[in-house]
Amino acid sequence: MRGAALMFQGTGSSVGKSLLVAGLARALTRRGLVVRPFKPQNMSNNAAVTADGGEIGRAQALQARAAGVAPSVHMNPVLLKPQSETGSQVVVQGRVHATARARDYQAMKPSLMPFVLESFSRLQAEADIVLVEGAGSASEVNLRAGDIANMGFARATGTPVVLVGDIDRGGVIAALVGTKHVVAPEDAALIRGFIVNRMRGDASLFAEGMATIAQATGWLDCGLVPFFDAARRLPAEDAQDLLDHLPRRAGGGCRIAVPLLPRIANFDDLDPLAAEPGVELIMLRPGMPLPGDTDLVILPGSKATIADLAALRAEGWDIDILAHHRRGGRILGICGGYQMLGTRIDDPEGAEGPPGSVPGLGLLQVETVLAGRKQLSPARGQSLADNLPFAGYEMHIGRTTGPDTARPLLRLEDGRLDGAGSADGRVAGTYVHGFFADDAQRAAWLARLGARAAPRRHEAEIEATLDALAAHFEQHLKIDSLLALSKAR
Repeated sequence: MRGAALMFQGTGSSVGKSLLVAGLARALTRRGLVVRPFKPQNMSNNAAVTADGGEIGRAQALQARAAGVAPSVHMNPVLLKPQSETGSQVVVQGRVHATARARDYQAMKPSLMPFVLESFSRLQAEADIVLVEGAGSASEVNLRAGDIANMGFARATGTPVVLVGDIDRGGVIAALVGTKHVVAPEDAALIRGFIVNRMRGDASLFAEGMATIAQATGWLDCGLVPFFDAARRLPAEDAQDLLDHLPRRAGGGCRIAVPLLPRIANFDDLDPLAAEPGVELIMLRPGMPLPGDTDLVILPGSKATIADLAALRAEGWDIDILAHHRRGGRILGICGGYQMLGTRIDDPEGAEGPPGSVPGLGLLQVETVLAGRKQLSPARGQSLADNLPFAGYEMHIGRTTGPDTARPLLRLEDGRLDGAGSADGRVAGTYVHGFFADDAQRAAWLARLGARAAPRRHEAEIEATLDALAAHFEQHLKIDSLLALSKAR
């Protein structure tokens, strides 16, 4: 099978393409195939660090895990990280390539296709099958010129396409059939099959719908997939997914509040806490005040720290956070959130937006300069408060200095000290992402809040969920038919 490939495109964003690729990667790996995930272009501020010091979308890192391999920059050669409503940082094969407004990026896309094709070729050479994930909607014909994410890639490589629709949002028949009629005939010819995802209730009620789609399009019915509720246990790629996946708990236990910043990044830091039965994780949407009985406020990572600090102030959350601190509450800043806690943030070269300097929240006696090379690396070491090991990663630009760095949180394996703490011990910041995934670390943090962690193993739960997802697809997808399509090039 070496060299086989199959692309999953969607009728829209968030139809479940990422989970389909992850679950199929695990299912095919369990069948003994060498699988590699691939997404030509992704847009997300929830990124992962690769072993070679690059960054890719978090979804591709999860898919690599499902396939039992280390994530590589070639699994997501173009990553767009939004910094404003109209502009993004463009990461190519793991490294920052440019910053571009949306219209300028459209003109840039053709120059990025060689990188996309090179990365795809590398994965093909080492895999039995490459599972390719498209981006957004296949029917966005207004973006077709120079496309590298959907039909442009499929045409350039001759990769067969399976179109995915989401029945849960309604209109799935029109979305699938309509796609065939709006895309160019040469593109439509590459679509060989379809999947209807997220069916709730009696699947037999949509049997006629599946037949209608197959007859109207001539595409192969590859499966009707029931809703997989356990997907909420897996890292989300979009902040909205995080909101949708939060468990509904009726008060009690430890309450942790997180401002939902416009450019929130690497928010899967919060997943292990959200999964704790004794924790109520509250994402503060715009217009929501900080609950008065909050135990811990976490300021999360940000792709544009100064802009998100301004948004935090515009919502009045700075006033709430300062009042929380005066009442004796605890605050933790991660990466960009750590920078916000200091007395000042300087961006002299415009690394994350217009050049400028702003005062921070003043809860840590540190200052940050956003300059220098971006730090992208795995991070391991021990926490200094309790001498417990941790494993995570660094993904930031800037250097933070000041008196409170004399009270660091973490000691890394290479001897570096990370983070800062206030003199009263109630405010802390760190550049390391992911340490709550460590069961002992999470238990220690919750103990400091007077709570007890459940006897659970977070990483093992993710593995078990991927196995369950694979079994779900083995039952409801026509996997042998998908494999046959992948070779029909």
